[in-house]
Amino acid sequence: MTSMAEAPPHTGAAPQPPNPRYDVAAIMGGLYGDGIIALKGAFSREWVQQLREDVDAAFEEALKRPGGAVGRGPKRYYVEIHPEDIRGFTELVTHPWVHAVCEAALGPDYKFVEIGFDVPGPGAQDQPWHRDFPAPEDTTVGRRLNSLAFNLTCVDVFEDMGPFEIAPGTQWDTAEHFEHEMFPPKSFYPRYLERAQRKMPKMGDISCRSALTIHRGTANHSDKSRPVLVLGVDAPTANNAERHDLQFTRAFWDAMPQDLRRRFACRVVDELEPIHQAHSIEGLMMGEA
Repeated sequence: MTSMAEAPPHTGAAPQPPNPRYDVAAIMGGLYGDGIIALKGAFSREWVQQLREDVDAAFEEALKRPGGAVGRGPKRYYVEIHPEDIRGFTELVTHPWVHAVCEAALGPDYKFVEIGFDVPGPGAQDQPWHRDFPAPEDTTVGRRLNSLAFNLTCVDVFEDMGPFEIAPGTQWDTAEHFEHEMFPPKSFYPRYLERAQRKMPKMGDISCRSALTIHRGTANHSDKSRPVLVLGVDAPTANNAERHDLQFTRAFWDAMPQDLRRRFACRVVDELEPIHQAHSIEGLMMGEA
């Protein structure tokens, strides 16, 4: 006779299904499909205005320091910063959508490895189509994404400001013909242009993408800069922390909740040290456009 498990006692209330605030299927479908997702109005415009002030101050300081800013093409810079350089850092990394996306795509042990910003200024030219680093074996063989990049614009973006452009679905493209496994040949460009989507977010919007999805910054024909914050996150199998130098002062670190501290691949120091910009992308520094 087949044994039967005893039914749980009836409580009078029907069991409730999981009710996550953000749908895991939509997150995974977007990142594994188009390679980019977004949440509109994640932060207030006042919060972003404060972020812009901090980014502007960090950019001014970086330009004065040798190696403080790395070129990503004509009139285009990248600056890696310390989390303590921006007043809203904790609000950013604890935002429920950021957590939901990281946990869904990278697993429960994800870690933040990078905080910085891009500044395409007036006169910035079209970048060559590229991915930010060679695809890891997790992706090329295992068909898994093991890192993510969040972007948060510091300004309302319009068509003439050189918006970010992405070719959906190309995070899975093989790189056998790519230069440095990052830069596809120009004969591939028509395919990207056919797929291309220009993103024009507003202050408060946040996006998340695979940095392997083929993308580029476009020409900035306006008289305004388009600063955008970058937050990099790794799964346990990724090694992007090697390209960055996330630092916290001991006082800041000790003030953070214990469950947040485990989320960083970082150094804890008595005094913050200038960051050597290790994540240079030579094909962008050369400024081909």
